[in-house]
Amino acid sequence: MRRPFAIRFRRLLALALCAAAAAAAPAAADDTAGRTAKPSIHVDLTKQCVDRPEVMRRTHMNLLKHQRDRTLRAGIRGEKVSLNGCIDCHAGPGAGAAAGSAVGSPQAFCESCHRYAAVTIDCFDCHQPKPGGAARAAAATGSRP
Repeated sequence: MRRPFAIRFRRLLALALCAAAAAAAPAAADDTAGRTAKPSIHVDLTKQCVDRPEVMRRTHMNLLKHQRDRTLRAGIRGEKVSLNGCIDCHAGPGAGAAAGSAVGSPQAFCESCHRYAAVTIDCFDCHQPKPGGAARAAAATGSRP
């Protein structure tokens, strides 16, 4: 018994679509034009970070917010987690191609990841993105960093 034409046509069409999708898949995977570049991260590995990289990627913003609250509201300074400490390592000597600043170029440590994640950085509206910058600014004004 022969199957009706509509059933055969649908099966043939489905098979052709699957074959076309399978043939196009490798080409689509190689096409990276228009995509955001992956972060360019270079870190001075001679120093120990606050925590493991996978932990810092997910929680650095929470650590910094918690420390901000302790510093501003309780006056506690010089703890393990601080924005100045992060800048000293991640924008300081040995930090790679963008050594000298955490922001300002696509290769800068903070900016490269934040561009990739499409997240704005508002820390540097108030804080210096260069190592020792906050201490120099504080010394010039006679206040504490």
